[in-house]
Amino acid sequence: MNCSAPVFRRTLLRRAVLTLLLLPLASSATFAAETDTPLLRLQGSNTVNARLGPRLVAGLLAERGYQQPQTLPTGVMDEWRLVARAPDGSSASVQIAAHGTGTGFTALANKTTDVAAASRPVTDAEATALAPLGDLRSRQAEYVIALDGLAIIVHPGNPLRELDLQRLAQIFAGDISDWQQLGGQPGAIHLYARDDRSGTYDTFRELVLTPAGKRLSTQAKRYESNEELAEQVASDPAGIGFTSLAAAAKLPRLALRDGEGRAILPSEASVATEDYPLARRLFLYAPPNERSDWVRSLLEFSQTPAGQNIVQQSGFVAQHIEPLRITDTQGMPKAYADLAQRAQRLTVNFRFTAGSAQLDNKALRDVERLADFMRLPENANRRLVLAGFNDATEDPARAALLARLRALAVATALRHQKVFAADLLSLGDQLPVAGLSPNGRVKNRRVEAWLQ
Repeated sequence: MNCSAPVFRRTLLRRAVLTLLLLPLASSATFAAETDTPLLRLQGSNTVNARLGPRLVAGLLAERGYQQPQTLPTGVMDEWRLVARAPDGSSASVQIAAHGTGTGFTALANKTTDVAAASRPVTDAEATALAPLGDLRSRQAEYVIALDGLAIIVHPGNPLRELDLQRLAQIFAGDISDWQQLGGQPGAIHLYARDDRSGTYDTFRELVLTPAGKRLSTQAKRYESNEELAEQVASDPAGIGFTSLAAAAKLPRLALRDGEGRAILPSEASVATEDYPLARRLFLYAPPNERSDWVRSLLEFSQTPAGQNIVQQSGFVAQHIEPLRITDTQGMPKAYADLAQRAQRLTVNFRFTAGSAQLDNKALRDVERLADFMRLPENANRRLVLAGFNDATEDPARAALLARLRALAVATALRHQKVFAADLLSLGDQLPVAGLSPNGRVKNRRVEAWLQ
């Protein structure tokens, strides 16, 4: 074979991932007798582990020379084993379960999993309970593996195309119960929601229901699977539901408005920048004090270009950086409109830990990604501009100062990577993408990257 080692590894990776995508559940006992001790155990989010988790594992195994990946049923719904043949001819397995984000953190506490997959951040209570295993909010424990948008979906025949978050909360609380109240034909609204163990439901509750002081209607039909929920909405002309962006690909998705922000459709670009009101992060968590070589390798692999390609192939939004041309500048501040005319916005936003000017874990890794992007030959003579924003405050001057300090924090982090910003802009509290809810304020406190 004339392939170089890197090309050969990439070929193996592509074959392993393609095999996993196409191969049905195997009933053969070929591997069964040899895979009693798993290399890895993954538990948690259905959004992550139904597809993305197994594919990342298959990609990691392929990089290490493992072949013939198969998924074997366990007899328990949403649980299976991924098995593969090792380079020495022996077999190995990985245990995977997808029962909801909360179950992953419970399994970490019980030491029945090595890695927790989550479609929301770890909560204060979970972090406290797991503190004996280390700080789960540290960079060593928390890995953002992908971005996703919580899509609000309706039947293809439904003419509704836009909602604000307040009205969305009223719909799912049952306060708005007839399509006629939304300008449609008379008829009861049928609600479809994820189950209580789901991180998808936790995210919807946190971003939509709780800020409006609402609870999910007891009339909502509940589902453990994003895909099953989407199928039900697709067959119900009166249905509306929330699911992952990946599961909603074939259905109409509503543009959403948060407070004073503009209505934004869920798309790869709006999710990548996290401007979309219901954009969310997908995570892998592993205790920093107790982890095997396989755990470390999976976490690191998830951040590589190969791992992010698998994210994209799985229907989620990868953390690649790409330039976007912004053409609609109507209503924008002059400094921002001028920037849009001469530069391209990059698909990355830098955000900060709550109540702090410190970059969060994703932002710290995005600094490294942006530095690598700027070192590409095609960007050698291009200029990087950082635009800082703040949420609305009583003092516009203070908002402008804080926005500039945030841009300066990103510039400083990039300087440590030997990459230098050509200019810093402060837009203060101008151009909010969200309202003044706690989540909205976090979204507004951002730094955008532009390429001239």
